Amino acid sequence: MQTECSAKPSVFAPVEGRPVVAEFDGGAVTSDAGGLLLGAADKAIGLVGRLAGCFRDARDGRYIEHTVATLVGQRVFGIALGYEDLNDHDDLRHDPVMSVLAGKLEAWRSDCAPVAGKSTLNRLELSRDTPTKYRKIAHEATAIEGLFVDLFLEAHAKAPKQITLDLDATYDPLCEFRRNPATDSDLMSATLPI
Repeated sequence: MQTECSAKPSVFAPVEGRPVVAEFDGGAVTSDAGGLLLGAADKAIGLVGRLAGCFRDARDGRYIEHTVATLVGQRVFGIALGYEDLNDHDDLRHDPVMSVLAGKLEAWRSDCAPVAGKSTLNRLELSRDTPTKYRKIAHEATAIEGLFVDLFLEAHAKAPKQITLDLDATYDPLCEFRRNPATDSDLMSATLPI
């Protein structure tokens, strides 16, 4: 079957009054344009805003360049785009796609980038359940856990009778996925070399 290509541009929601359009005719190219689709998905379910609502920010608002919602969004989108390390964000803070995803094309202060670097994101990563003198962003663990359950349930027309969580986050190239005909669900089985 031959691939069907479309030269028509894809139009996304504008940011700060500027149009966001993906075109496939060359020009300025980014390898992270798929992030625009992630941004559209986020707008549909409100993940970033809802997750940011699980944090308390005790920083002085007069000196904040990057809100908790911006930090959470940048971290979520960064991980989804394959940037799991915080040090990647020292370059990503100048990336136009990350700025579009944050809804902030320019920094408010002249000495900052539109989105945060690794040191600022580290404040979110090191958050505790209560703000301290030096760690002023705090998270509510039960609210985060509840959010993930809510998002899962909202994605289904009817709540399932049982939910099985596979908490093994390791990648094993020897694993294969197969379908369990008895339950009509995915199973992962390991195939080990002999």
